Amino acid sequence: MATAPTPGGMTYVDPSAPTVFADGSTLTAPLGQLLGGRVSVTGTVAGSKPGDAIAVLTLDQAGAWSNAAASTVAPDGTYTATWKPAHSGHLTIKAVLAAQATAATRVVGTSVSGTAEGRAVTLYKRARVTWYGPGFYGRKTACGKRMSKRLLGVAHKTLPCGTLVELYNNGNVVTVPVVDRGPFRKGTSYDLTSATAGALGVTATATIGAVRAVVPTAVSAAASR
Repeated sequence: MATAPTPGGMTYVDPSAPTVFADGSTLTAPLGQLLGGRVSVTGTVAGSKPGDAIAVLTLDQAGAWSNAAASTVAPDGTYTATWKPAHSGHLTIKAVLAAQATAATRVVGTSVSGTAEGRAVTLYKRARVTWYGPGFYGRKTACGKRMSKRLLGVAHKTLPCGTLVELYNNGNVVTVPVVDRGPFRKGTSYDLTSATAGALGVTATATIGAVRAVVPTAVSAAASR
């Protein structure tokens, strides 16, 4: 079950663990990925047999399903599909038999089974980041927080204080609030506190993924194993 991001919280998840749906279908996809690459998904669809056509559907933030990719069930009962998304943000992904795909896309906000069942995937915009902390510990930030080695957050030039930002680097996802103003180096988008940088494995100026954090679309009757 997808959960709402927690201010200052950190979430580490196993990207290789498949999502298992109520009907027994499975789907494995990266939980996070930088925009610009191809997303690859694999899994099984309940009731399918080798040679059957499979449609991979995405549920957008407006609540509509649309076709993203097509595949065919292999002799071992699995399918693999890839496509290149055009936009960053939070998606819900599900695969169905191609014969059912048309019916699924007609139902706004639900899958063919009547629920918004799917695997949550986040596509992150590329963001150049730096990090800071030493020399500022004990001081108050522009947002009124006391800077410390444990403070989780980012500095941003314009986002309101407290805005939650979801950051991604090498499979690690951290959701933190805006706690300060900056960075002031040209070409950089965020300045990470030392605790945030440590959680993401950032030790120098780097390019990571970032999106505004939102409450993800509910994913029902699915569990990661």
